[in-house]
Amino acid sequence: MRTRVHGTTVRGVNVGPETRCAHYAGPTDVIALRFGCCGDFFPCAACHDAVADHGAEPWPRDRFDDPAVLCGGCGARLSVHAYLDADFACPECATAFNPGCAAHYDRYFEGVAPSEE
Repeated sequence: MRTRVHGTTVRGVNVGPETRCAHYAGPTDVIALRFGCCGDFFPCAACHDAVADHGAEPWPRDRFDDPAVLCGGCGARLSVHAYLDADFACPECATAFNPGCAAHYDRYFEGVAPSEE
């Protein structure tokens, strides 16, 4: 399933206009992440697993300066470095991001350990 979010295609299950999905639909679940295996944006790893025809691979460390995180609030495309440095809010529009995502960083970003925020 494909949904346009601020002009960007986001794949997943029941993706809404701010990137919330069937798996994560809380008020701060407003990002989509690119996967290294296909370069496509998904709201979460479960969405990737549900709709992709291949295994998930995290965004590669050597591409952390490339846009890999989409803000569902404003459509800003953030590098991994910008996202990790943003303190759980979009640096462009200040939309709050879910701090619980830190527990899954290893699924999304190569070589970044999960943390408890």
